[in-house]
Amino acid sequence: MAPTKLTKFKVAAAHAAPVFMDKVATIKKTIRLIEQAAADDVKLLVFPETFIPGYPYFCECYAPLAQVGVLAKYAEESVVVEPNGEDVVAIQDACRRTGVAINLGISERIANGHTLFNSQVIIDSDGTILGVHRKLQPTYCERFVWAQGNGSTLRNWPLSLGYNLGGLACWEHTMNGARQALITQGEHIHAGAWPALSTMAGFEQVADAQIEALMKTHALTAQVFVITAANYVDQVCLDWMEKHLGKQDLVKLGGGWSAIIHPFCSFIAPPHTGAEEKIVQGEIDFSHLGSVKVWIDAAGHYQRPEILQFGFDNRPHWADEKLDRFKARPEEKAKEENGDLSHRSRKEQ
Repeated sequence: MAPTKLTKFKVAAAHAAPVFMDKVATIKKTIRLIEQAAADDVKLLVFPETFIPGYPYFCECYAPLAQVGVLAKYAEESVVVEPNGEDVVAIQDACRRTGVAINLGISERIANGHTLFNSQVIIDSDGTILGVHRKLQPTYCERFVWAQGNGSTLRNWPLSLGYNLGGLACWEHTMNGARQALITQGEHIHAGAWPALSTMAGFEQVADAQIEALMKTHALTAQVFVITAANYVDQVCLDWMEKHLGKQDLVKLGGGWSAIIHPFCSFIAPPHTGAEEKIVQGEIDFSHLGSVKVWIDAAGHYQRPEILQFGFDNRPHWADEKLDRFKARPEEKAKEENGDLSHRSRKEQ
């Protein structure tokens, strides 16, 4: 029997720093944050951009040729996403145990390969991997860290809560076409993932205003609830970069901007910034959406498709995207039919 669709429920953003460049330790921290959110009856938890193994701030600070070794290490610490695979099985189990769905920012590595993507993996409250969104356009020097995503992962995922979850990373939110693609596919909740942008040289006075503007813009133009999560730079990160690459003064401690925003742009949970870990929580209420849609319905009467025509290419380009990699493996499917793995991967709708 399908669960009763909730109109009101708690959601949260994890304003937290990873254990920088340590995948195993950050997976453990991810599980702790999921359990912490569950204790407060949170149903959906959003994590910052590339929370595992951390945003590569070093790419902003050092000469490219000095980074070859650390980029190889970054690839080793990046996450391979396979159902019940080594890197994600404990996180899937945590979601299943606690009943918390997540949008988790990761540096994703192709299985049996070396190419990386700036990704968000969506795991439902029963532990099922619903899918992965790969950032369409890495920004500035991110281009020598991550490959480009494509339209096949530019989509929303239906949560068992009964609502569609979409997400974008950082300045991907400046791509109006990417946001419109999510709108036209019926997005209800949006996960905005960010790094600690305000700690970077040249962004100290503008980053928080940029993030707030972009997140509120999407909340209003899409008429969705926005959960935005950012990490902050801690001493572990700075010490790691100094040890492996030398001194720098372009990225400093602190930063991050995490909040929950109503479709009419009010704060459900006000912005939290700086180097203090916090599960930023708030209750979203879909009974409010009807009155919002009276004024504006971006997927309906405010679309004007006879004037404004929109389309995007949703064909997969990368080899692993052409496989249905999140369906149950044959051996697991057989076990499911015997009732041994009832909590494992379910087929995509």
